[in-house]
Amino acid sequence: MRALVSLALLPFLYAPAYAQALTGDEIKAAFFNGKPFVATSTTRQRFTMVFTPDGKATREPLKKASGEQPEKTVGTWKVVKEGFCTSWKQGSPATCYRLVPNSLDDAKWSVMKGAVTVASWTKPQL
Repeated sequence: MRALVSLALLPFLYAPAYAQALTGDEIKAAFFNGKPFVATSTTRQRFTMVFTPDGKATREPLKKASGEQPEKTVGTWKVVKEGFCTSWKQGSPATCYRLVPNSLDDAKWSVMKGAVTVASWTKPQL
């Protein structure tokens, strides 16, 4: 019985994330404006990201353990109805995401692929 109740409640656990997703215009204003911000992957890799208004993007690791110069990756972005899409290799298909405010930290946003958080974005403190 508990399992059935848990399964019945499962869709409601994800509903707030879908309801709170930023619109394309909100994403553009907050992040796709040419200003750098920090992205942290679920494996704790950190990157400086810059998305420019012309649809271009760069991703650069914050530091390399070996002391080598971090390698910058260049890609493209576009806003879609559900959020945004990025492509980091020329000719590769775009991957699309939603951007949802983090309920525990006002300075962070969760990058969602479906119901899974794949990264978090943090704007620099001014």
